[in-house]
Amino acid sequence: MGDILITDDERDIRELISDILIDEGFTTRLAGSSDQCMAEIAKEPPALMILDIWLKDSKMDGIDILKTVKREHPDIPIVIISGHGNIEIAVAAIKQGAYDFIEKPFNIDQLMVVIKRAMETSRLRRENIALKRGDSQGTEMLGESAAHRALRVQLDKVTKSNGRVMLTGEPGAGKETAARYIHANSNRANAPFVTVSSASIAPDRMEEVLFGREAPDRGIEKGLLEQAHGGVIYFDEVADMPLGTQSKILRVLVEQQFTRVGGGDKVQVDLRVISSTNRDLQAAIAAGSFRQELFHRLNVVPIPVPSLEDRREDIPLLAEHFIGILNKTQGLPMRKLADDARALLQTMVWPGNVRQLRNVIERVLILGESSGDISARELPSVDDAPGEEGRVVLSGGLATLPLREARELFEREYLLTQINRFGGNISRTASFVGMERSALHRKLKSLGVMTSTKGGGRIAYIDED
Repeated sequence: MGDILITDDERDIRELISDILIDEGFTTRLAGSSDQCMAEIAKEPPALMILDIWLKDSKMDGIDILKTVKREHPDIPIVIISGHGNIEIAVAAIKQGAYDFIEKPFNIDQLMVVIKRAMETSRLRRENIALKRGDSQGTEMLGESAAHRALRVQLDKVTKSNGRVMLTGEPGAGKETAARYIHANSNRANAPFVTVSSASIAPDRMEEVLFGREAPDRGIEKGLLEQAHGGVIYFDEVADMPLGTQSKILRVLVEQQFTRVGGGDKVQVDLRVISSTNRDLQAAIAAGSFRQELFHRLNVVPIPVPSLEDRREDIPLLAEHFIGILNKTQGLPMRKLADDARALLQTMVWPGNVRQLRNVIERVLILGESSGDISARELPSVDDAPGEEGRVVLSGGLATLPLREARELFEREYLLTQINRFGGNISRTASFVGMERSALHRKLKSLGVMTSTKGGGRIAYIDED
């Protein structure tokens, strides 16, 4: 349920409280002096502290410890106990950030109520921070295509391990969703998921953002690595990380510790690292912009994330999912996709992948009709070129060819699109285009269209031989 540090100079008191908390399902650590208390916090910050005001033979009293802990670990709730309680001490403790003040001899039931409330308040505060940071994003992996199923199998294999994962793929393909899926299904699911947007952090601030800083006038400011302690740190587009920072990150991966900017003490962290890139890191290594040692440390389990081009079967499912999400979060109309809209979405070019698909759906829901099915005419065409209803707008190249060559080129591109739309399934393609399966096979052979396996599914391509 939670790790609670009990600090009291009376052994009987701290052991009594510990026994009660253990019976309630908590884990506890005990300290009899300020030195022991601060050593335990340095080793591992607790989920909650129970702290006596008066500590005999200690360098610091409870208020001093309270001030220090609240400066360095403001999220730890602290319950103050004292056998010499008075209103002035209670007020001083609350002003310094204590959650509550309980006078000895205390009532066990009262103590448990305060502790449970403090733990719940701490949990809600962490969840609120996570919401502001965007950690509540969906982790659902949607898709039924062979390529997507193959991805999910790979992700499921790494969720329970602590191995470092490198996700590769085109921009907008869903690499962060895959990273969040790993986190949500791992034994670190209740710990933080912190994203480092390598491309959006100014190079001169990267180390301060990652490692945090210490200053006499501002105290300790935790960096992203420290915020991710116990959980997952996700380096988004890691190729954009400054070269100087790469060497320091490499040291963190090896030692699992670092020093804050302006500080002198080592900060130990327990992290699982997931990274992503849409660039060729081997080329970046050859160009001298990415450290080979860091690549080998991060690339323990490489997992490619398929583009939307490789999973066209999933497009209607994803589009309907986005319609539901946008209806719930923005109040946009809840509409269905007409058959012609489904077909057009599956044949469009998606350089921006899943992110672009969501943007298109959002635009249609904002600018389109307020009710009824979404039809193909509401979607942007391949080139957004207007044409008369019922007419196909020819490209300049196709319009200059003789009929036989233009027809062959059209048939080849049309059948390529349809086969890939149906995930390489020839039977479903034949049914949609209105041909017998054997006739379709002959047509594909005459056009030089072949199929092969890629990413766990089948795709169509032109045989150039």
